[in-house]
Amino acid sequence: MTTALDPQRLPALPHWETTPEDLAEAIREIKSALRARIEAAGRTVEEVFAVVEERVEARIAEIEADRERGESVWPVLDYADIANGTVTAERLDRLRRRGCLVVRGHFDRDQALAWDADIVDYVERNGFFESYSGPGDDFFGSVGSKPEIYPIYWSAAQMEARQSDRMARVQTFLNSLWTSESEGVRWFEPERNALYPDRIRRRPPGTDSRGLGTHCDPGTLDLWMTREYQRAFRHLFDGTVEQYDPWDASHRTAGPQYPGTTMCSAFRTFQGWTALSDMDHDQGVLHTVPIPEAMAYLMLRPLLPDVPEDDMCGVTVDRVFPVSEKWHAPLLRALTGLPDIKAGDSVWWHCDMIHSVAPVTDQKGWGNVVYIPAAPWCPRNERYAESVRDAFLTGRSPSDFPEEHYESAWADRFGPDRLNETGRRGLGMA
Repeated sequence: MTTALDPQRLPALPHWETTPEDLAEAIREIKSALRARIEAAGRTVEEVFAVVEERVEARIAEIEADRERGESVWPVLDYADIANGTVTAERLDRLRRRGCLVVRGHFDRDQALAWDADIVDYVERNGFFESYSGPGDDFFGSVGSKPEIYPIYWSAAQMEARQSDRMARVQTFLNSLWTSESEGVRWFEPERNALYPDRIRRRPPGTDSRGLGTHCDPGTLDLWMTREYQRAFRHLFDGTVEQYDPWDASHRTAGPQYPGTTMCSAFRTFQGWTALSDMDHDQGVLHTVPIPEAMAYLMLRPLLPDVPEDDMCGVTVDRVFPVSEKWHAPLLRALTGLPDIKAGDSVWWHCDMIHSVAPVTDQKGWGNVVYIPAAPWCPRNERYAESVRDAFLTGRSPSDFPEEHYESAWADRFGPDRLNETGRRGLGMA
């Protein structure tokens, strides 16, 4: 079998049609090759992992100390400070350490509530509930309340939020936290964002929801097995682990992901959502492990000797990247939920960040959000924008999502005549 490090073979190996035997062999080969690469640099896997472990433990200790003092673990900024450029250096440092953020007053509360009402009108007048056939994917279908994630992409509310000046300002601010230029390459344009279409969540009062398990979303086996990701995580494997920087975009914006049901074709600096209702902190909200460096822990953990040779700590194809007590227990000590959220606030977390959604029984109040990330313009996002344009113009589901296409026959979806300059640029139409 061709070595797993051969870039000519890598993108085809863990396709969904790969047999379990071939997949197990590919995993054994990549683990052997990565260990050899670390050892060729004069270090052992254990030594490299110890560097990451010490760094992560220091962050966990900071988080636990904040909790003991009764302080918020999540950084919170006012939209006005972002818009006016008055975020202090201290707050920027805290944001980089934690990798997640609540933006208070991102949108006016009345505007957010009006968008929420508009979405209800949009789906009801188009008979969505009469034609809804159930969750289109197993992951979001696992939450147990139906429907909770609506496969709706092209409502006026979603598009107005995506192309608004207020959204663009926050996205540019978040993109600027990253190193976007290095090695003589500009990896992405911080000030221009792709309009990455995603779904909405509407969770009604009284809901019982199982939530979503602890996971991360940047990829699965492709994080170890593609050339560009190996370059992105180069410091973990070439003897320079101390130089690993989770805010360095080098090589992340060009390479592919393996095809599959959990892939994201776009590069997102931050995942995010905007609240369309008020949500209390104990009502089934988002939790994160607010440690951007934790990705290094996840990448190196499968190489340690206590993990079976054909196992990547549970990571495989066509399933999200799992984070578990079995393999990653120290990280879960830092798992921290959101503070109370008001309609119009937005919530953001670094694209590598471990996260989950807590279960809830008999939820008090609505739990409604529109998913909008920060996805800066780059070669990878420009390629995906072509398929997004086609989906937008036809009302179909974007190619990263199940082929449900509820809106294709809805005449009142948001049309190209309503795009502003930000929207046209975000779709690659200007």
